Amino acid sequence: MGYLYLSIAIIAEVVGTSALNASQGFTKLCPGLIAIVAYGASLYLLSLVLKTIPVGIAYAIWSGVGILLVTMIGSILFKQIPDTPAIIGMVMIISGVVVINIFSKIVVH
Repeated sequence: MGYLYLSIAIIAEVVGTSALNASQGFTKLCPGLIAIVAYGASLYLLSLVLKTIPVGIAYAIWSGVGILLVTMIGSILFKQIPDTPAIIGMVMIISGVVVINIFSKIVVH
């Protein structure tokens, strides 16, 4: 269940971040409210995830996948196209998440 909750938490966080951008500094009510609710849901789900997945691994997945998804949505919805250094950095982050998940032996106590 931990990875299912983590997936939903990441999606909620990405929705929140996208809505936060669309809120234009909380000057638009609807996107601002969506951001608050989505972040709240995301953090609640992350708290459930941490019962079964070590915090370092959960956060690595959360941040790596979140960065990738937010960048993709930013490119599509907001026309914020990443340049080559940004893409290289994201590839490095995703590679690190993969290494952590394949080789780490951290356990939840």
